[in-house]
Amino acid sequence: MKPIIKNVIFILSSTFLIALVFATGFYFGDLKNNITGNKANASVPADLNEFWQVWNLMEEKFVSASTTETVSTEEKVYGAIRGLVSSYEDPYSVFLPPKENKEFTENIRGNFEGVGMEIGIRDDLLTVISPIKDTPAYKAGLKSGDRVLEINGQSTSGMTLEKAVSLIRGEKGTFVELLISREGEESFKVSLQRDVIKLPTIDTELRSDGIFVISLYTFTGQSDKDFREALREFLLSKSNKLLLDLRGNPGGYLDSAVDIASWFLSSGKVVVTENFADKKEEKVFRSKGYNIFNNNLKMAILVNGGSASASEIVAGALQQHGVATLVGTKTFGKGSVQELIQLPNETSLKVTVARWLTPNGTSISDGGLTPDVEVEITKEDTDNEVDIQLEKAIDILLNK
Repeated sequence: MKPIIKNVIFILSSTFLIALVFATGFYFGDLKNNITGNKANASVPADLNEFWQVWNLMEEKFVSASTTETVSTEEKVYGAIRGLVSSYEDPYSVFLPPKENKEFTENIRGNFEGVGMEIGIRDDLLTVISPIKDTPAYKAGLKSGDRVLEINGQSTSGMTLEKAVSLIRGEKGTFVELLISREGEESFKVSLQRDVIKLPTIDTELRSDGIFVISLYTFTGQSDKDFREALREFLLSKSNKLLLDLRGNPGGYLDSAVDIASWFLSSGKVVVTENFADKKEEKVFRSKGYNIFNNNLKMAILVNGGSASASEIVAGALQQHGVATLVGTKTFGKGSVQELIQLPNETSLKVTVARWLTPNGTSISDGGLTPDVEVEITKEDTDNEVDIQLEKAIDILLNK
């Protein structure tokens, strides 16, 4: 797999931005030659008189109450473009001025120092999607669904994901302080020491009750090979009961998701559809038809609010094709595709261009997946170190 390809799923992570993880497809492009920078599309006329009136009034009347520094014409233009993009109310579409664009591009190529958690926007609030196993965020006890109210004392209200990432990421050994809001608890501060982040991939276990457990943590370019080896272990175990744990898995490569689903689906079965609304024809990703299991297979998949994108693609496909029973809580609901368009003056536009649909046509972004058997882990369960979701999935498999 090439480092940057059409069907890489992308993550906005508080540790790094890399083309490895998170359930958006991600495209790279350039400004088309037939698009000009000084007029709107003729089919969508825009009256800019009011814009220029405001521009001129600000030039004529504005006096800063806090600084003597002036705002450059370039900064005003960038601010106006940001406002235009934000008017679409999509947290994943954003205009990147030169500095942010440079950082973003560098991070896509791989910056593996940070605190180890994925973040997203939910209900207009910066939210932890999932801490990555054995990272500073994970060890500090941060959880899926935690709200990040402040970063080093700076409010995250209205903050873009890119801005949040730039504030949280940093060199190994340095610290970042977060103000966290958690449902049912008072807000609290946590200081995290940044480190080199190593992405875990997969663990396997054959339980004494005969259930084979595969815990998949991310969908990297290596995940399909690791999963194939895990399935080999499963087959050698002679078990017919498979539990796939996707809790806290924020996603990753689309190709890996399709490949993994293909082990359980016959050739041609729909895994996921890329929907462009009315912009262009849908693109359907189908099973490669490895399908090595017969009807004797008993399978359950564990999901929660930290299961996103590629996790949702696999879980949704296997649930809706009747292969696996989903157990846990609703998934995160992240299934949109962004295109990164390089613009003049070293700026860029990251814009949502499509969404992922499950085999039955449900948009993953529309509230996530609902498990067949919903099981909520309570604070009491956590305090007693009881994994009630795992216990329920085991019970289902043993009694199938």
